[in-house]
Amino acid sequence: MIRLFREHETRRVYSLDGLWQLQRENRALDLRALVPGVWERLPELADWRGVATYSRNVRLEADGPVLLRFGGVSHTAEVLWDGEAVGRHYNAFTGFEVLLTQSSAGEHLLQVRVDNRFTEASTLHIPNDYMTYGGITRPVEMHLLRQARIAHMTFRAEETDAGSFSVSLEVELQALADCGPMLLSACVAGTGVECDVLPLRRGEIKTLHLSFDVNGIERWCPANPRLYTLDARLQAEGCTVDDLRDRVGFRTIKVEGTRIELNRRPVKILGFNRHEDHGQLGCAMTPELMEHDLQLMRSMGANAVRTCHYPNDARFLDLCDEMGFMVWEEHHARALPGEILRKPLFSEQIAKCNEEMIRQHANHPSICMWGVLNECETETEFGRELYARNLGQLRKLDPTRPVTFATCRHYTDLCLDLPDIVSWNIYPQWYEDEPAAEFLRRLLVWSDAHGAAGRPVLISEIGAGAIPGYHDPLRRGKWSEERQADILRDQLRAVLADKRVSGVFIWQFADVRVDEEWAMRRPRTMNNKGVVDEYRRPKMCCEAVRDLFTRESGGNNK
Repeated sequence: MIRLFREHETRRVYSLDGLWQLQRENRALDLRALVPGVWERLPELADWRGVATYSRNVRLEADGPVLLRFGGVSHTAEVLWDGEAVGRHYNAFTGFEVLLTQSSAGEHLLQVRVDNRFTEASTLHIPNDYMTYGGITRPVEMHLLRQARIAHMTFRAEETDAGSFSVSLEVELQALADCGPMLLSACVAGTGVECDVLPLRRGEIKTLHLSFDVNGIERWCPANPRLYTLDARLQAEGCTVDDLRDRVGFRTIKVEGTRIELNRRPVKILGFNRHEDHGQLGCAMTPELMEHDLQLMRSMGANAVRTCHYPNDARFLDLCDEMGFMVWEEHHARALPGEILRKPLFSEQIAKCNEEMIRQHANHPSICMWGVLNECETETEFGRELYARNLGQLRKLDPTRPVTFATCRHYTDLCLDLPDIVSWNIYPQWYEDEPAAEFLRRLLVWSDAHGAAGRPVLISEIGAGAIPGYHDPLRRGKWSEERQADILRDQLRAVLADKRVSGVFIWQFADVRVDEEWAMRRPRTMNNKGVVDEYRRPKMCCEAVRDLFTRESGGNNK
């Protein structure tokens, strides 16, 4: 299931999750692998970086168009239908579709050739401080279509001075055969609208713009994450041709001077950075484990999560919608070297990631800001142009949310005037040998003098490492759980006491596996800065976080 709810009532949808055949390239090794899943779970492929092919048979009861939906493949996919290449996609962290405009009844062979190598064709996936797994890592669906489909909806709602909301709905239709006149209807919160659709030619794509006002709305917020069902239906001659359902929320998120305001009230962000990674399942996490992560964060007083450093599974965002977590979602780029950033292929691949992220996730009310280019080159003129271009693309794709980026270029950053929210990654007493309050004070004075003045400030990363189970209560040495707790307590006290700061995201929620190339810099081949380990067992610092976050929020995040 791509989402946590049914997106269609009329359209026939079949899950293709389950066991697939898996064959490693250039080796007579036939295995069975779970989809979604990572192939590193299989003993034979525990350290495999290369190409492997997933295969399964599917049966169609009648002729007609077929849509294949993939939530995510890590990191390059080539899709084959009866041995013929029908689609290709790059990037593990955004979904994609393959449309077969006409398929015949009977049994067909579906194959997905998966490549997780680091090559010249890959600029976003390079050896990094998190693991690039291999496999079909998110759910897969097969949709049986009729003569036309609702391909996409973009929902926006703006609060009026009267307290109602003005809804703007953009609906994309695609004709899969020659179509006569049709009727499009849409409804949310008890209010609906209809629109006549003129005849369409086979293959034609048409975008319709609908607008209407709704009243009596409960606003989405962490304390009351109220969701509404948005239904759209396409009819021809009184019969439903296709339908599409989404869940939306009504809320405003804006920057007002140095404040971040949710529903016109200042909000304090208390969050965690979270990678999609688990000690047993890798990045192919189940909804149950996703919900457990959020419950653990909530138990420590958090109201927000940053999806470092890539778009997350739509099911995780569904849970954030339901549970009232504010989300910073960012595209896929972390600390990329200058030679990568300057490759023409990088510009193409990151622009596509921006487009896919916003197209696929913009309807989630939990997403309160978009981020770009974590810890990349903000200290050069080239970097300034790169950041301006990416932030500009996000603003054009979605003008309703603030944009930001996380920087670690202390005292050299040239781009602080570009985002709506200035965000700093800092590690006092871990990487910098200075008390947190003093380090923060000096940095904020400098940043206000170099472009940040008049903008909100977030601490996008802060924390320290601890190897799970390593204790040193007397010396309290680095990598001990005691030292991590001491440092994190001091850091959070300084950040939460500073009125210039609108919130903080702790680095990080859970320990995560890193690529082998980082092994000499990361004990256990893990980034060990989690407040819980890779299996979600708490470290000593959890109590410090719980104490300070709940005290800051008064135990009630609104």
